[in-house]
Amino acid sequence: MRFAMEALLADVPAEQVAEARAFYRSRVAGRGPASFEELKEARAKKPVPRATVPPAVEETVEAAGVRVPVRIFLPAGGPPRAVYLGIHGGGFYMGSAAQGDERHRELADALRIAVVGVDYRLAPEHPWPAAPDDCEAAALWLVEEAEARFGTSRLAIGGSSAGATLALATLLRLRDRGVVDRFAGAALRFGTWDLSARTPGGRLIADEYFLQAYAGHVADRTLPDISPLYADLSGLPPALLVVGSEDVLLEDNLTLAGRLSAAGNDVELRVYPASPHGFTGHPTALAATALDGVNSWLRDRISRP
Repeated sequence: MRFAMEALLADVPAEQVAEARAFYRSRVAGRGPASFEELKEARAKKPVPRATVPPAVEETVEAAGVRVPVRIFLPAGGPPRAVYLGIHGGGFYMGSAAQGDERHRELADALRIAVVGVDYRLAPEHPWPAAPDDCEAAALWLVEEAEARFGTSRLAIGGSSAGATLALATLLRLRDRGVVDRFAGAALRFGTWDLSARTPGGRLIADEYFLQAYAGHVADRTLPDISPLYADLSGLPPALLVVGSEDVLLEDNLTLAGRLSAAGNDVELRVYPASPHGFTGHPTALAATALDGVNSWLRDRISRP
């Protein structure tokens, strides 16, 4: 099968594409830690997330015998219309829920929803299945407690990079428990869908240390809980996939979009030009446009009966 990449690109203003290209030309390309020592150094150098006003409410929730810290944002404009479960990225081995505070504060107020960020355990100290166990616990807590706690049972989920992978793994677990219908949609930004190096896309990241840190102890990494691309993907809520045209995970996301659609799901794929991995976290107008698009998609999903 052949297709033109131009036909897949999101329609954004030319000046935003030009600005993004200039930004990435002037930006030194980075790489992830290649060992546990480098990981510890990277963690130590990571800046403290900026505080939001009002700040998150921090607490620990429990479901299915798992306790997990969360950060909760309530909308400033009235009672929430829905609850969004946000899962941070960072290669399964870096980051924290607090790194999403600014985005989650803005999302709560823009959509008038509650936002719950999950502080899942990180590899390699806590390899798979610790992270999906924690994310599933937070999701089950919302299934059980959202109505009483927030006044609404309408739920959505999303994440970026490893957070998107964990969001889809969480939905697969919830489907198998028979409660995934509580979620109105999933906004998945540049997820990693094949951690086994069996697909062409998966082979592009086969040597990355984060794979070894997270799932190096697993003999078969095609397990759907690790590599959702290999799952039975039927019976899932509508999904939005967002990825950049310059992302090493582009092919992975194209493949997942096709598999989700073939399984009978409602899926929308948005490929943004001139954009590498993680682009929605960069200070460009194109990134802001992409995030506005995610907001609009989520608003539409939680508003539907």
